[in-house]
Amino acid sequence: MVARLRRQGAGRPKSCRRVEDTPRVRCFKPQNTPRSQLEEVVVTVDELEAIRLADLERLYQAEAAEKMHVSRQTFGRILESAHKKVAEAFVYGKSIVFEGGVFMKSEETSGVEKELCLCPKCGYEAEHNPGVPCRSMKCSECGATMIRKGGCGVGRREGKGH
Repeated sequence: MVARLRRQGAGRPKSCRRVEDTPRVRCFKPQNTPRSQLEEVVVTVDELEAIRLADLERLYQAEAAEKMHVSRQTFGRILESAHKKVAEAFVYGKSIVFEGGVFMKSEETSGVEKELCLCPKCGYEAEHNPGVPCRSMKCSECGATMIRKGGCGVGRREGKGH
Protein backbone atom coordinates (compact mmCIF):
# COMPACT_ATOMS: atom_id res chain seq x y z
CA MET A 1 0.00 0.00 0.00
CA VAL A 2 1.36 3.42 -0.94
CA ALA A 3 0.94 6.11 1.67
CA ARG A 4 0.01 9.49 0.32
CA LEU A 5 1.43 12.59 1.90
CA ARG A 6 -1.09 15.24 2.76
CA ARG A 7 0.00 18.84 2.40
CA GLN A 8 -0.65 21.15 5.29
CA GLY A 9 -2.16 24.14 3.50
CA ALA A 10 -2.00 24.93 -0.16
CA GLY A 11 0.53 26.96 -2.10
CA ARG A 12 3.32 29.08 -0.77
CA PRO A 13 3.54 30.56 2.73
CA LYS A 14 1.51 33.69 3.42
CA SER A 15 3.43 36.95 3.48
CA CYS A 16 3.56 39.00 6.65
CA ARG A 17 0.67 41.45 6.94
CA ARG A 18 0.74 44.67 8.97
CA VAL A 19 -2.12 45.43 11.34
CA GLU A 20 -2.69 48.57 13.39
CA ASP A 21 -3.77 46.67 16.49
CA THR A 22 -4.95 43.29 17.71
CA PRO A 23 -8.70 42.73 18.28
CA ARG A 24 -10.23 44.25 21.42
CA VAL A 25 -12.46 41.21 21.87
CA ARG A 26 -11.86 37.53 21.19
CA CYS A 27 -15.31 36.70 19.81
CA PHE A 28 -18.85 37.74 18.93
CA LYS A 29 -21.79 35.39 19.23
CA PRO A 30 -25.56 35.34 18.80
CA GLN A 31 -27.45 36.47 21.88
CA ASN A 32 -29.11 33.95 24.24
CA THR A 33 -27.18 30.93 22.95
CA PRO A 34 -24.29 29.49 24.98
CA ARG A 35 -21.05 29.55 23.03
CA SER A 36 -20.59 25.84 23.63
CA GLN A 37 -23.70 25.18 21.49
CA LEU A 38 -22.52 27.29 18.55
CA GLU A 39 -20.35 26.52 15.57
CA GLU A 40 -17.41 28.91 15.17
CA VAL A 41 -16.12 30.86 12.22
CA VAL A 42 -12.47 31.92 12.66
CA VAL A 43 -11.60 35.35 11.26
CA THR A 44 -7.85 35.94 11.31
CA VAL A 45 -6.41 39.17 12.65
CA ASP A 46 -5.32 40.26 9.17
CA GLU A 47 -8.85 39.60 7.83
CA LEU A 48 -10.28 41.79 10.59
CA GLU A 49 -7.76 44.50 9.68
CA ALA A 50 -8.86 44.31 6.02
CA ILE A 51 -12.49 44.81 7.10
CA ARG A 52 -11.45 47.75 9.29
CA LEU A 53 -9.52 49.46 6.50
CA ALA A 54 -12.03 48.85 3.70
CA ASP A 55 -15.38 49.04 5.46
CA LEU A 56 -14.78 51.25 8.52
CA GLU A 57 -12.01 53.55 7.28
CA ARG A 58 -13.45 53.45 3.72
CA LEU A 59 -10.02 53.20 2.07
CA TYR A 60 -9.62 52.10 -1.53
CA GLN A 61 -8.08 48.64 -1.81
CA ALA A 62 -4.78 50.02 -3.14
CA GLU A 63 -4.41 52.33 -0.12
CA ALA A 64 -5.41 49.61 2.33
CA ALA A 65 -3.02 47.14 0.71
CA GLU A 66 -0.17 49.58 1.13
CA LYS A 67 -0.97 49.98 4.84
CA MET A 68 -0.95 46.20 5.28
CA HIS A 69 2.23 45.81 3.16
CA VAL A 70 0.59 43.42 0.69
CA SER A 71 -0.32 43.64 -2.98
CA ARG A 72 -3.73 44.99 -4.00
CA GLN A 73 -4.67 41.52 -5.25
CA THR A 74 -3.71 39.91 -1.93
CA PHE A 75 -5.68 42.54 -0.05
CA GLY A 76 -8.71 41.77 -2.21
CA ARG A 77 -8.42 38.05 -1.41
CA ILE A 78 -8.05 38.74 2.33
CA LEU A 79 -11.11 41.02 2.31
CA GLU A 80 -13.19 38.57 0.25
CA SER A 81 -12.37 35.75 2.69
CA ALA A 82 -13.28 37.93 5.67
CA HIS A 83 -16.59 39.05 4.15
CA LYS A 84 -17.53 35.43 3.37
CA LYS A 85 -16.80 34.31 6.94
CA VAL A 86 -18.75 37.17 8.50
CA ALA A 87 -21.71 36.53 6.17
CA GLU A 88 -21.63 32.83 7.06
CA ALA A 89 -21.73 33.66 10.78
CA PHE A 90 -24.59 36.14 10.38
CA VAL A 91 -26.72 33.96 8.10
CA TYR A 92 -26.22 30.66 9.95
CA GLY A 93 -26.02 32.02 13.51
CA LYS A 94 -22.40 31.05 14.20
CA SER A 95 -19.98 32.74 16.59
CA ILE A 96 -17.06 34.71 15.15
CA VAL A 97 -13.68 34.10 16.79
CA PHE A 98 -10.74 36.41 16.06
CA GLU A 99 -7.40 34.60 16.11
CA GLY A 100 -4.38 33.61 14.08
CA GLY A 101 -2.95 34.84 10.83
CA VAL A 102 0.53 35.88 9.78
CA PHE A 103 0.86 39.47 10.94
CA MET A 104 2.85 42.00 12.86
CA LYS A 105 1.61 45.17 14.49
CA SER A 106 2.57 48.32 12.58
CA GLU A 107 4.16 49.88 15.68
CA GLU A 108 6.72 47.04 15.76
CA THR A 109 8.18 48.35 12.51
CA SER A 110 7.78 52.09 13.11
CA GLY A 111 11.35 52.44 14.41
CA VAL A 112 12.81 50.73 11.36
CA GLU A 113 14.14 53.21 8.82
CA LYS A 114 13.57 50.99 5.80
CA GLU A 115 12.76 47.39 5.09
CA LEU A 116 15.15 45.30 3.05
CA CYS A 117 15.12 42.33 0.73
CA LEU A 118 18.07 39.98 1.12
CA CYS A 119 19.74 37.51 -1.21
CA PRO A 120 20.21 34.28 0.77
CA LYS A 121 22.93 33.17 -1.63
CA CYS A 122 25.33 36.14 -1.72
CA GLY A 123 24.02 38.48 1.01
CA TYR A 124 23.17 41.38 -1.31
CA GLU A 125 20.52 43.75 0.14
CA ALA A 126 17.99 45.90 -1.72
CA GLU A 127 15.30 48.25 -0.42
CA HIS A 128 11.87 46.62 -0.16
CA ASN A 129 8.95 48.20 -2.01
CA PRO A 130 5.68 47.88 0.01
CA GLY A 131 3.16 45.65 -1.74
CA VAL A 132 5.82 43.89 -3.83
CA PRO A 133 6.99 40.60 -2.30
CA CYS A 134 10.76 40.25 -2.04
CA ARG A 135 10.41 36.71 -3.45
CA SER A 136 9.31 38.27 -6.75
CA MET A 137 12.71 40.01 -7.04
CA LYS A 138 15.94 38.54 -8.39
CA CYS A 139 19.31 39.46 -6.93
CA SER A 140 21.14 41.90 -9.21
CA GLU A 141 24.47 40.32 -8.18
CA CYS A 142 23.86 36.58 -8.62
CA GLY A 143 20.28 36.16 -9.93
CA ALA A 144 18.95 34.22 -6.89
CA THR A 145 15.44 34.84 -5.55
CA MET A 146 15.40 37.47 -2.81
CA ILE A 147 13.76 37.04 0.63
CA ARG A 148 12.57 39.58 3.23
CA LYS A 149 15.19 40.55 5.76
CA GLY A 150 13.67 40.34 9.24
CA GLY A 151 9.87 40.46 9.11
CA CYS A 152 7.36 37.96 10.44
CA GLY A 153 9.42 34.86 9.89
CA VAL A 154 12.25 35.99 12.15
CA GLY A 155 10.90 35.84 15.67
CA ARG A 156 8.17 38.46 15.23
CA ARG A 157 5.29 36.25 14.09
CA GLU A 158 2.08 36.56 16.05
CA GLY A 159 -1.06 34.49 15.91
CA LYS A 160 -0.48 31.11 14.21
CA GLY A 161 -0.37 28.51 16.92
CA HIS A 162 0.05 30.99 19.81
